[in-house]
Amino acid sequence: MASINLLLVVLGIAVLVVAWLPSFLKDYPLSYPTIVVGLGMAIYLFDVPLPEPDPLQYTAITTHLSELCVIIALTGTGLKIDRPFSFKNWRMPLRLVTWAMILTIGAMALVAWYGVGLHPASALLLAASLAPTDPVLAGDVQVGDPGEGGEDNVRFALTGEAGLNDGLAFPFVYGAIALLPAEMPLSERFWNWLAMDVLYRVGVGVLAGWLSGKLLAALIFRLPEKISLKASANGFVVLAVTLTTYGATELVKGYGFLAVFVAAITLRSYERTHEYHRHMHDFSDQIERIFIVILLLLFGGAIAYGLLASLTWPDALLGLTLLLVIRPLAGLVSLAGTPSVRSERWVITFFGIRGIGSFFYLSFGLEKADFPEADRLWAILGFVVLISIVIHGILATPVMKKLDQQHIPPHS
Repeated sequence: MASINLLLVVLGIAVLVVAWLPSFLKDYPLSYPTIVVGLGMAIYLFDVPLPEPDPLQYTAITTHLSELCVIIALTGTGLKIDRPFSFKNWRMPLRLVTWAMILTIGAMALVAWYGVGLHPASALLLAASLAPTDPVLAGDVQVGDPGEGGEDNVRFALTGEAGLNDGLAFPFVYGAIALLPAEMPLSERFWNWLAMDVLYRVGVGVLAGWLSGKLLAALIFRLPEKISLKASANGFVVLAVTLTTYGATELVKGYGFLAVFVAAITLRSYERTHEYHRHMHDFSDQIERIFIVILLLLFGGAIAYGLLASLTWPDALLGLTLLLVIRPLAGLVSLAGTPSVRSERWVITFFGIRGIGSFFYLSFGLEKADFPEADRLWAILGFVVLISIVIHGILATPVMKKLDQQHIPPHS
């Protein structure tokens, strides 16, 4: 009982940190995720009797906690984008989630395979887990709340990318599973992967998200005209949008992450200036922060418990290469010819923040199949996420301030 009560105290303090610190830190080069991770490390270093934070031992719990956090974040991310969807308006994030992500995964997998000796399947799983940018921890470099306006190229590109690539990285996770030894010939596994995991699941994810967004928009905005609904129910609607869309899409084997974001974008396009969008976004943001607290505390605890014990110097160099070389170069190549200036492209390519989504993909892959050197994969991924949280958290505020001072108008 004492440990439960202590856990409640720790969670309460962490929730206050997440609730208040963003306002205090908005003018300083420090992010609240860094502080929460540090808090988790400190608590577990003092051997406080709390749940053991071992993602290898509790793979299913890690998968589902991070899964819930990501899908709620994806809904909030889609709702706060003011720019209407079109291939022209969205060409920058679309290039980032296609060319940049494919180049990043390919380069990362090759370096992990040839450079540090990971098994090809493990190398691809690690690359697929680390390639997506995170919709959860990237708030400092994303667009503001619904209707605020001023969506510059940098914030819009990073927000759109974070929303889309959490679904489009999934085929590569399944591709890593297909590379593991199996009775089925590799060529047959490839064609099954292409047909099912790429074409079918992506297509169903987009279609289900669009249909769900249309249906839910009609209910949300037309039902109150006929029935008097309490204002207190407004926030819970966002949970209905998130859980219904995700669950229904997963039932028909589509990519639920992709569907949730598409549904949020579709919903946002309906009555675009309606204040209801802000209510739904605010509620999703509050729920998301509760999951962030739990996951970051456990992440800090996992580091204190030895998550990085299997990390070698070549592994650490691999992680830094991803953050400082592979991602920036892939981003610059993909953004060539887009209506953005050089400083914008550099900022976009540098702030490829890794976080909760990477936790999900790796735990999901390890839950589905037996990958070689799982502890080493967690060590590399944990190192990359930790470095990303610290470096990007320190630089986000001053860099975005500098960018804002240039008064670069947004391009349509």
